Amino acid sequence: MSDSPLPRYQRIKDYILSGIRDRHFLPGCKIPPELELARQFGVSRMTVNKAVRDLAEAGILLRFAGDGTYVAERKAESPLLDINNIAAEIEARGHRHTAQVIVLEALPASEEVALRLGMKAGGRVFHSLIVHCEDDVAIQLEDRYINPAFAPDYLAQDFSQRTPNDYLMHSCPLTDIEHSVEAVLPGVGEQALLGIAAGEPCLLVLRRTWSHKKLVSFARLTHPGLRYKLRSQTRVKK
Repeated sequence: MSDSPLPRYQRIKDYILSGIRDRHFLPGCKIPPELELARQFGVSRMTVNKAVRDLAEAGILLRFAGDGTYVAERKAESPLLDINNIAAEIEARGHRHTAQVIVLEALPASEEVALRLGMKAGGRVFHSLIVHCEDDVAIQLEDRYINPAFAPDYLAQDFSQRTPNDYLMHSCPLTDIEHSVEAVLPGVGEQALLGIAAGEPCLLVLRRTWSHKKLVSFARLTHPGLRYKLRSQTRVKK
């Protein structure tokens, strides 16, 4: 280890991160004490402390005085202001994405859906209902409606292998997005599909997307609140 060009504290951080990624250090479990890590890497405790402190500030570790340092229980997260592919997000975290297609159909638009899509009630729309899982744990119920004029091959897609987001980005590149977020309690259907209890709060994202001023899609994205979080970062203009 002494021949590594990396700073000593960075080698310790990489060791801990690798342990978390390879599931040697599981969420909620204690990592080795600082004195033990100092002996293992042949460094001072101050060097170990810097590595651990950096990871704690990043939310990866939790430190408790007199007890030790634990791997944080990390929620899946998505950026609120972007149109991201949930499969890519999950894979970027080093986890496995799977999707179960519950519904894929054409049907008349309800008054709400027609209003959301800027079309007449009763007009034909495409509808998909998909459960997205991260390492076999459901983290999103995607209930999506599409204007067929802008995505005519939607019903022919295998959304267990390709997400609707990926298809839409390639068939009619999305240029604008509208989001609203609210806390809700799940209905009976959501409870069953997401594998959650009736009293578990959920984050509901209502999303509309446009392609060059054409309103393409309306989706209800329901996430179990204990498994998921949304984040937003905005540059402040000076």
